Amino acid sequence: MNFNKILSVVLAGGKSKRFGEDKSQAKLAGKLLIDYILSELIDEFNEVLIVTNNSIKHMYSDKITKITDVKQNHGPLGGIFSAMKWVKDNKKSYKWIASFPADTPLFKIDIFKNFLNKINEKESELFFMKTDKKRHNIFGLWSIDLIDQLEKDLENGSRKVEKWANNIGVKTINMSFEKDDSFFNINTKEELEKAKKILDDQL
Repeated sequence: MNFNKILSVVLAGGKSKRFGEDKSQAKLAGKLLIDYILSELIDEFNEVLIVTNNSIKHMYSDKITKITDVKQNHGPLGGIFSAMKWVKDNKKSYKWIASFPADTPLFKIDIFKNFLNKINEKESELFFMKTDKKRHNIFGLWSIDLIDQLEKDLENGSRKVEKWANNIGVKTINMSFEKDDSFFNINTKEELEKAKKILDDQL
């Protein structure tokens, strides 16, 4: 699949309740947490869309656009819909959205490239990454053609990515690693400290 057909989207609209403040703005080894994933995406994609409901700082690039949710308090599904609507409203030619969380500082773009190489786009309109028995619902590839169904389901109360994806029919792509550190996400201050230790050990 061609990268030119894909818009990369970083979902940063969460409330970070367990973290106690906007975790995308936390500093990890002197770098904003959100900038770790942005750094991986910026050289590979034509554009990066950040969906956030807060006034956040991030690395500068003329490739980055920041938008707020069209529908507030609809969770990650609302963020995906907002990105799809942005594509439609701005008459972009993207056929797919690649979604990434803002809180996974160890994720590398090579993992996404491997994921993409394993995808046959004729098999599904929705693909998620999987490691062992865990499905990573925010690391996904979503067809823009899902926009009408997603809008309808959001209006009918759908909020959980897991349940919605199962109803739609999602295909999972297994990604094999010796460790699952690449998908380690930060929800608490303790996990931020753990990430610091992992990064120190990698040096």
